[in-house]
Amino acid sequence: MTVGAFAAYNFNLRVEGLPLAGTMILAGISAAGFGVVFGLPSLRLRGFYLAVSTLAAQFFVQWALTKFGWFSNDNPSGVISAPHLAVAGLSLDSATGRYLLSVTTVMVLTALVWRLVNSATGRNFIAVRDNETAARVIGVPVLRTKLLAFAISSFIIGIAGVLWAFTYLRTVEPAGFNLDRSFQILFIIIIGGLASIRGAFLGAAFIVVLPLFLSRLGAF
Repeated sequence: MTVGAFAAYNFNLRVEGLPLAGTMILAGISAAGFGVVFGLPSLRLRGFYLAVSTLAAQFFVQWALTKFGWFSNDNPSGVISAPHLAVAGLSLDSATGRYLLSVTTVMVLTALVWRLVNSATGRNFIAVRDNETAARVIGVPVLRTKLLAFAISSFIIGIAGVLWAFTYLRTVEPAGFNLDRSFQILFIIIIGGLASIRGAFLGAAFIVVLPLFLSRLGAF
């Protein structure tokens, strides 16, 4: 998420005339590239060791963004602010506009993921997830499939980082994407189910929406 947010900020800042959709796609590609680079050493890791390697990547990103001021346009505090959001000349800076941007992006990504899961590539993902040895026996390229999974998931979470920073927080620093955020996403996946697209929405509703609802309910 951090890579996506800061990549989008820099693409928007340094590439004149780049549309919002292009900014988000390039940010997702940047996150995918980062995921592949850190995924290569992790291809043969599983379980706890894989989790540790991903945490190491998170700490490295926070260190790099804090150490090198270029990523935040030399802002001493390291904070970046959301740019003006517009599509085809239509401003999306209002709360309603940001909501529509987020919902539209989620719908597009959900449709693409659904098509991916029901394709040959998606079946390879499922085979590797269920049994790597059996997948290798039937001819599934396990290492390449894992690397592709790293790239695609990083692309999606990179765009999620853009939405989180630009449409929700509006200003963010590297420390804003901390371990709490990582564990929140992990719990969403665990509660919703590892193999369910619908479960991701249910998990998010339980972790994010339900506490908000209960806090509002307690106010009455």
